[in-house]
Amino acid sequence: MKLCHLDDLPEQNARGFDPSREGQDTVFVVRQGNHIYAYKDLCPHYGDTALPWRKDEYLDPWGGTIVCAAHGAHFEIATGLCIDGPCMGESLPKVPVQIMDNGDILVAIDEPHGGGESP
Repeated sequence: MKLCHLDDLPEQNARGFDPSREGQDTVFVVRQGNHIYAYKDLCPHYGDTALPWRKDEYLDPWGGTIVCAAHGAHFEIATGLCIDGPCMGESLPKVPVQIMDNGDILVAIDEPHGGGESP
């Protein structure tokens, strides 16, 4: 499923998406140069807790780690591994991501209601 174009995601930044149209962001992507990392927007400390404190605010102020605003946990961008906080050693659920030659960013997501697109 197409989320956006690479040019729509500023470098050293993150953006949330609602690909299943559930009314809230369920997936987010982080851009570091030409690398894109995608995760489900769920903290492993409490599985139903979204990470950002406001829309698209997934990273610390320096853009170095992903942060859970509810628990203060910090995660490595490239791996999703919790390196500080109450879920040390656990990881964010990865979402398969692909950058197409034309710059489109695609993800493979589980469709909770069946149907849907895949990359």
